[in-house]
Amino acid sequence: MLPSFEQLYQGIDWSTSVAALLLSSSIFIAVLLVLRLLLVRFIQRSIRSVDLRRRWLVQSRNGFLLLLLFGLVLIWGEALRTLALSLVAIAVAVVVATKELLMCLTGSILKSGAGAFSIGDRIQVKDFRGDVIDQSLLATTLLEVGPGRNGHQRTGRMTVIPNSLFVSEPVINESYTDNYVLHVFTVPFMRVDNWQAARHALLQAAERHCRDYLENARRHMQKLNERQGLSTPSVEPRISIQVPMAEEVHLVVRIPARSSERGMIEQAILNDVFANEDFTASDDASSAPQQPAPQA
Repeated sequence: MLPSFEQLYQGIDWSTSVAALLLSSSIFIAVLLVLRLLLVRFIQRSIRSVDLRRRWLVQSRNGFLLLLLFGLVLIWGEALRTLALSLVAIAVAVVVATKELLMCLTGSILKSGAGAFSIGDRIQVKDFRGDVIDQSLLATTLLEVGPGRNGHQRTGRMTVIPNSLFVSEPVINESYTDNYVLHVFTVPFMRVDNWQAARHALLQAAERHCRDYLENARRHMQKLNERQGLSTPSVEPRISIQVPMAEEVHLVVRIPARSSERGMIEQAILNDVFANEDFTASDDASSAPQQPAPQA
């Protein structure tokens, strides 16, 4: 068990050790005071120059202070060593007991110093994702957004995460570009589906829904990247093709969107594209003209 202050107090022999140390310290201080007084009188009587006398008085005073400090350390060294060891043991116990709190404070200092995010940003830390609504020295509060990592609807649940998580986990800030963001979502197809027509329809729908604020998003991105010293990315809607498996084709749609409307714009584009057609291979086969069977 770690020593308490009461045990530390009782562990010192106050009747002999401390009394002897106090007596030695008093004698030492008295001797120094007498020597200091004699030296001052000698300097005042022997040195006639005012500047030189003042210099010797100051140097003698500083020398006696150093000598006093050095002598007291020698006299009280053993007692101070015992006290220091006990205080170190208590300090280690306090650090171990309050490890999580100290890590929370460290995480708070880290995220504030790095400017990782602020109130209103949408962040993801480990498996936690949501909009920041409050942050303190110990914890950060999120309004959960989902479902999963690709959803953009609030689930109605609140998540309180300790700031210690910011020490060991990376933080993804989805609102880094403030008012406008480059939003990305994926539409999967099979290789046999009519994904070429779906790609054309998705691009047309994206251009139609982003037309009203496309120029504002372009200016916003240009100002932001000039301030950060980065190259300005293209904000025009675009669609990339990925083939994660031999029988699958994924259309990756990237559009500019207001940070608060990314989910709504995504749903509007998907509703326009798949309202009347789903581009599956079965629909294409059923809409094709039937060939007459060959005569036997």
